[in-house]
Amino acid sequence: MFKKKIITRFAPSPTGMLHIGGLRTALYSYLLAKQNKGKFILRIEDTDRSRFVEGAVENITDTLEKLDIKPDGEIYYQSEHLENYKKYADKLVKDGNAYHCFCSSERLAEIREKQVANKQPTKYDGHCRNMKEEEIKRMHQLNKPYVIRLKMPTSEDISFNDAIRGHVSINSANLDEQVIMKSDGFPTYHLAVVVDDYEMGVNYVVRGEEWLPSTPKHILIYRYLGWKLPTYAHMPLLLNTDRSKLSKRQGDVAASDYLNKGYMPEAIINFISLLGWNPGDDREMFTMDELLKEFSLDKMNKAGAIFDIDKLNWFGLQYIQNMNADEFYNISKEYLEKNTEVDISKYTKEVSKAAQTRVSYLAELPEVFSHVFALLDYDAELLVFKKSNKEDTIKGMKLALKVIEDISEDTYNENMLQLKLQEAIKAEGLGNGDVFWPIRMALSGKEKSESPIELLLELGKDESIDRIKKALKKL
Repeated sequence: MFKKKIITRFAPSPTGMLHIGGLRTALYSYLLAKQNKGKFILRIEDTDRSRFVEGAVENITDTLEKLDIKPDGEIYYQSEHLENYKKYADKLVKDGNAYHCFCSSERLAEIREKQVANKQPTKYDGHCRNMKEEEIKRMHQLNKPYVIRLKMPTSEDISFNDAIRGHVSINSANLDEQVIMKSDGFPTYHLAVVVDDYEMGVNYVVRGEEWLPSTPKHILIYRYLGWKLPTYAHMPLLLNTDRSKLSKRQGDVAASDYLNKGYMPEAIINFISLLGWNPGDDREMFTMDELLKEFSLDKMNKAGAIFDIDKLNWFGLQYIQNMNADEFYNISKEYLEKNTEVDISKYTKEVSKAAQTRVSYLAELPEVFSHVFALLDYDAELLVFKKSNKEDTIKGMKLALKVIEDISEDTYNENMLQLKLQEAIKAEGLGNGDVFWPIRMALSGKEKSESPIELLLELGKDESIDRIKKALKKL
């Protein structure tokens, strides 16, 4: 346990729906703070108005709430604190650690074009860095638009100890003279993130490894303003199974997509928790309370973490199977009512019982159990088992029909159906394939489905009789 109070933050930009990678950042930040009786802050970094997406903030907050990741205090919006960032940007300029840059977008594009053509790193050429005071005043008098850029040391190894990666060092010669304040008065990420982290008391910054190259810039701002650095922890990238960077081209990347499909929130959290973190043994199933006890940054991997949908589906199935039967019935029925147009009256507790052993998420229900809601069309020859024939199939189906009709409603259960059908098969000298296979096809219209007994229970006596009679007509 840490001696000091841990304060972490999750600081998404509202440029789209909450990404799976962002959810992992939020979860790890939340666990780190809460297991140390610390504070977890939600900050919306909304200073880039050109990329703002309507509804994104609501998606972020709603997703976190559904997944039981609760921030402390009110949500902080960067766009409400512009004067604060301007104050620090001006201080950096006054102290000689930043400067006004009047270069036009056309000039910057020209520089970049030449650098690309010469196969050089694309970065600002320092044109305004050493501009004389008289020239700066003249540009202001002419109302020339400007940005504020951070001054970079010419060549300095900027080092820090990362909680996951250990010692990291990046030479400043490889870094751009970053814009920290745009001409519209809005700060860029690099200034705002440092100012906010400092003023909020954030002492552990958990974020993806794509931010590693930016960390030296942030370290310089901390240094220039005389502030103490937080501890950085840069998580491994999330990868597709082919080890490419996780992207929408290969599947859903928004966390809410999985909630909308009816994955259990606990399954999502359990799965996400293991994308980079390893408990050090073979355990895979963790509740949130268990994660709060077990999670630690020193058990994080440096290598990219594979987002394997099959593994998520496995977690989904485990959590559904472990649910109370009535709880699953109520949750799944509500999902079907809200998200589908199926005949909900046909979704009985018997169907729910079968579904609980077969689906990984609730959106699978209408497809996996499509036969429950409507009889599927199928070819008559599919009714005949590969080791049987048409004559024995008709005989077996008529036999099954009589057995089912003779069982009273109050004794229509798994044991009675199994017993009476097996007795009749034996008495008539038929094989199981002569009876059970055509029953399965007649009831489901599928070659692969639940067992014939389960189907008889799911559909009920009357519907089962009706479907078997229709199958006999096909033959």
